[in-house]
Amino acid sequence: MRVAIAGAGNVGRSIAGELIENGHQVVLVERNEKAVEPSAVPGAEWLRADACELASLEEVRLERCDVVIAATGDDKVNLVLSLLAKTEFAVNRVVARIKDPRNEWLFNESWGVDVAVSSPRVLAALVEEAVSVGDVVRLMTFRHGEANLVELTLSTGSPYVGRPIRDLQLPRGAALVTVLRGDRVIVPAPDEPLEALDELLFVANADVETEIHDIFSGPAPAKESADPQD
Repeated sequence: MRVAIAGAGNVGRSIAGELIENGHQVVLVERNEKAVEPSAVPGAEWLRADACELASLEEVRLERCDVVIAATGDDKVNLVLSLLAKTEFAVNRVVARIKDPRNEWLFNESWGVDVAVSSPRVLAALVEEAVSVGDVVRLMTFRHGEANLVELTLSTGSPYVGRPIRDLQLPRGAALVTVLRGDRVIVPAPDEPLEALDELLFVANADVETEIHDIFSGPAPAKESADPQD
């Protein structure tokens, strides 16, 4: 996969390093001459250029990139790059960093953004995920808000503790992606029993998040009555 990253600060370099380690091709675009340090991420291509200029993006051959990441510290630059990447170069996936949370409302499909990442929101979600048991915590939004990655930690009192995954009756628009149990990542299987404090990760539409919560915190499913004694 070929990825273009605008912004070679700490954020951009960190992302580039991770992607290169995972075998992807990365080109870093940075307009500040002092920030252009090929030795900092030796496996990446480097280009000193303004990511808001069409000529620079043509030099990067943005149309050949599978993903564009707007990771500068300037929300205006990130928005302009996202729009150009989507409208002028038809990039399939555009990820944009939100520097100022007050600008979050702008980072949507109107500006070509597929996934918007706000550090305060991500940090808040991780804190919630760490301390919330039995509540649905939204971790990330996909596809212009149509679906979210959400997490629920199974409480000890949930009716589904000890029951196999096949017993889950999830609403339409929700899918169980994985189960985290201690240091294990468990691929959901019908016969896998759920345990208290399992972390369940779902991809779900926003309008069914409340239903997911209610399913796991509601009354226990009715048990079959025992045969009467003679």
